[in-house]
Amino acid sequence: MKIRYVTTAALALSLLTGCVGTKNEKEGDHHESKAELMAEAKVSEADARQTAMARVPNGDIKEAELEREDGHLQWSFDIATPDTKDITEVNVDAITGGIINISKEKPENEKAEKDKD
Repeated sequence: MKIRYVTTAALALSLLTGCVGTKNEKEGDHHESKAELMAEAKVSEADARQTAMARVPNGDIKEAELEREDGHLQWSFDIATPDTKDITEVNVDAITGGIINISKEKPENEKAEKDKD
């Protein structure tokens, strides 16, 4: 009787562990390494910087990151400008070199985003 109970418990645990692993993969828990992202990028960081700076000419890049967001491989630049405390985020497609989006972030939102990561 004990062997049957132990076997059933072990099988249930195995199935539960397998389900959790599958769920995490579906939710995108796999974090690609920087090397994997760089190998896929067609646009260099230097070229993406030029594109971003053309949109925020008086800015100063505070942070640059190659990331996959919403299915896009992109260079993300946080750019400070002298006339405001807001940060302009410019996302450049790392495959085509085109602008994906430009947004303004308040300093408190920027801090919350960093804390989340």
